[in-house]
Order: sequence, then C-alpha cells, then structure tokens
Amino acid sequence: MLNDPEKVAEEEPIKVRCYFVRERNALLVRAQFTDLYTDYYLHNMQHEIRYEPEMDQTMKDALAVMALHLASKPRQEAHAWTLSWQDPAMNLFVTGSNRLGNITGRIFTEDIRKRDQNLLVAQSLVEGHEARQSMVEPLEQNFFRTGELFYEQSEQRLARFHHIDEEDIVFISAQPDCDEEWLANLTDEDVKVLDQKETLSLLETREYIFHCGCSAEKVFPVVASMSDEGIEELFAGREVAVASCPRCGAQYALSREALEGFRQQ
Repeated sequence: MLNDPEKVAEEEPIKVRCYFVRERNALLVRAQFTDLYTDYYLHNMQHEIRYEPEMDQTMKDALAVMALHLASKPRQEAHAWTLSWQDPAMNLFVTGSNRLGNITGRIFTEDIRKRDQNLLVAQSLVEGHEARQSMVEPLEQNFFRTGELFYEQSEQRLARFHHIDEEDIVFISAQPDCDEEWLANLTDEDVKVLDQKETLSLLETREYIFHCGCSAEKVFPVVASMSDEGIEELFAGREVAVASCPRCGAQYALSREALEGFRQQ
C-alpha cells in the first residue's frame, strides 16, 4: 500500500567524521552507512519501489559517495548528480544538502534518452548564487570509481574511496601540497590501519539522513500545473492516479476530485 504508516522510515542519522591527515596533507572522510541504507530500504518498501540487484547496489553506492562528498564541502552547499547509463539503460539521480543534512535519490528505467556514451552531470548550488555544473563520461557502472573520475576531471585533484567493510567507507582527497604518490598507492588494507601509521586530526563531525521532504501537498501543485492533456493521460480514465516524486520516487495517490478542487482554488 502507498504511504503505509507502519513502514515509515525512522530516519536515523549517520555520523560522518572528517579528519586531516597530517604530514600527508589529505582530507579523510569516513562513515558507517548501515542506518542510511536501512532507511533507504524502508523508504523503498513503503513506496513499493524495486530495483534490479545491480542497480540497487549502484544506488546505495551513490548515496555513500554523495554523503562523503558533501561532508568534504562547505556547510552552505547542496549537490546533485545525475548518471545517465546506457547498458542497462537507466538514469540515476542522487542529491543532498549540507544545510538540511539530508540525502535522497532514485533510479529511472523508462524513457531513457539514448546517448553515444555514459554521462555524469554534477551540479552544486550555494543559496543566492548561480548553480555550477560539470560533466564527466564514466566508463564503468561503479559509482565509487565515477566519484574518483569526477574529482580528477572536474575538481582536478586526486581522490580515492576505500572500504573498511561493506558499509564502512572512507573517502580521501588531496589538499594543497598533498603526498599524491602515497594517496594513489593506498590499498583498502592500508586504510584499515591508517590511524596506526599516520597522524589524524579530527576536524568536525556531520550528520545526514535519508530524507527527501516531499509530500502529497507538494506534489499537488506540480500535477495541477500540467496541461489538461497531461492530466488526462495521468489519470487514464480513473478517478485516482499515482504521481511519483522525481527526487526519491515516493508515490502519492491523487484523486481527480481533489485535484480539480485544488486547480479551481
């Protein structure tokens, strides 16, 4: 059932810790993603969202990359990445805000525009400023590698993701005068004992939840602004239609009567 209150996610925040690696001049960001993944799955259960296993894993990886990327950025920034993949055909959207401390995303598998190559479109936004955009062409459906490629091409600095275990992930990015040879040659095993070999200084701890903020009240104006033809296509002769949030895939049942009343107001 749509919006079953028994399935509502508790939205437990994860703690993302940022460290400076002294003598190496690198920023290390680390988080345990169990609670974020749990809320992601509860959200999908509530709204009856199902992805193929490979796509589901890519979505989880994208949420982790976004959280670690956000934590390395100033607190007033928000970021959104869209991955257009050709085989299998899908568009993956992931976004987050440092100001709100939330992360969300979804996958589209229908009406995918055909391209000559895969494409990642990354946008960053600071309130009161024009959005900045960059694009890279990832070669493999691995969002951690895609994140590294984004840093190499768009940020023009070295960055690496490492797994302590399946849900404990570390992101290390080069800062000015970084020992890049050391960073480039780090292995997952090296990172597991990094605090024993390097001096780490805790800079700050941030918290993030899997949360979109959408609601039926917010979806109503979007649907109401559609053309008469678009609304008729949505309802397809029924008295109740289902509209989904473009950011997280949440589904909301809208009655024709309520929509018409809203449009008249």
